[in-house]
Amino acid sequence: MTLAAIGQSIQDVGVFTAVRESVYVYPIVLSTHLACIAVFGGLILVTNLRLLGWMLTDVPLDALIQSLRPWKQAGFIVMVTCGALLGASKAEEYLANPFFLTKLTLLAGVALHGLYFGGKVYRREERLISPSMARAAAVLSLILWIGVVSMGRWIAYYDPPSPVEQQFSQPAP
Repeated sequence: MTLAAIGQSIQDVGVFTAVRESVYVYPIVLSTHLACIAVFGGLILVTNLRLLGWMLTDVPLDALIQSLRPWKQAGFIVMVTCGALLGASKAEEYLANPFFLTKLTLLAGVALHGLYFGGKVYRREERLISPSMARAAAVLSLILWIGVVSMGRWIAYYDPPSPVEQQFSQPAP
């Protein structure tokens, strides 16, 4: 089964077809996804800048992380839910889009980042966190999330090669 066939099967599920074909639902889900990216991204940025020691240094790190956690979790859940609805509603198109695939890969990197740094940085008292570990977590988080947001934006600008271009880019038998 090809990636295109898998994508077609996914997007043919009733709810995803309804999202894609609705005049109002798709733009509302997209707007909600973008609003959650802004809120969630802002909270991630604040956390990372604090980990780097560039702002809010008078606020204990563990208290800041703990106070932002419920907001980040809620934003993440809504953002991912909306993103899944958007991606699945156009799965055939998106599974052929290298920017979408890169975004998914970076999101896997975000998950690995959370698993690795969760116990070492994000769920520890500040006095127990190594400053170099905090900086590494922040820098890697910034790189991953900037990549995710960038790839998400670039998805809309991908033009798949035309059949003629594909024919000429294939090596001769």
